[in-house]
Amino acid sequence: MKKILFVEDESALQKTFGDILKRENYEVVSALDGELGLKLAKSEKPDLILLDLILPKMDGFGVLEKLKEDQETKEIPVIILTNIGRMEEISRALELGAKTYLVKANYTLQEVVEKVKKALE
Repeated sequence: MKKILFVEDESALQKTFGDILKRENYEVVSALDGELGLKLAKSEKPDLILLDLILPKMDGFGVLEKLKEDQETKEIPVIILTNIGRMEEISRALELGAKTYLVKANYTLQEVVEKVKKALE
């Protein structure tokens, strides 16, 4: 079973999305802030990370930088899932090594699940 780490500070979205991913037979590990997300990435070794940019303790850019600098976590694909749709943030995230950048408002939950499936193929 593939494991997904979902780093998102909105607990309602965490739950809804987690439930959908579990129904698709993914194991879901959740973190409500960037620091915990980074710790869990190292300890849980997920197959994919869904990462919000606006997070308490450490923002998504900080998490992404640390993930990509670390030998243990640099190969884990990261999908940015955020409400920020400005070009400079999108460019920065992709330059830092994100596989995909999704703006929450532009995708249904099911479309996001499809992107996750593709990224894990």
